[in-house]
Amino acid sequence: MKYNIEQCIGNRLRCLSRVVDRDFRASLKAFNITESQLSILFALTKLGKVDQGKIGEALFLERSTVSRNIKLLEKRGVLTKSSDYRPEIAITKKGLDLVQSIMPIWESLMTSFMDKLGHEGIESIKSLEQKLY
Repeated sequence: MKYNIEQCIGNRLRCLSRVVDRDFRASLKAFNITESQLSILFALTKLGKVDQGKIGEALFLERSTVSRNIKLLEKRGVLTKSSDYRPEIAITKKGLDLVQSIMPIWESLMTSFMDKLGHEGIESIKSLEQKLY
């Protein structure tokens, strides 16, 4: 079977991701934080102090993406990084405060996406995740 460009699954998924990312960027602009950076902070609130490499694995982020964002977040004082060979990172009080201030906006965005997608859309995403992981 021959496929055409409109059927490219990778492109279609990236387009959907860009739509979601656009809304997150617009909503988070005042906080000067990216969705990847926020995901790292969210993960640290759940995991506590953790090996830097574990964050990339948990969030499916490239090592270079994790390193770059960790440096930026450390510079802002919202996380700390050890100087070990395998550095450990942890969220700071300032980082927790930032997460708390962003949470109402994030929840509002999530509600908006949930409303747009509905139960069927959310279940479809879960199904795709299960099939592709």
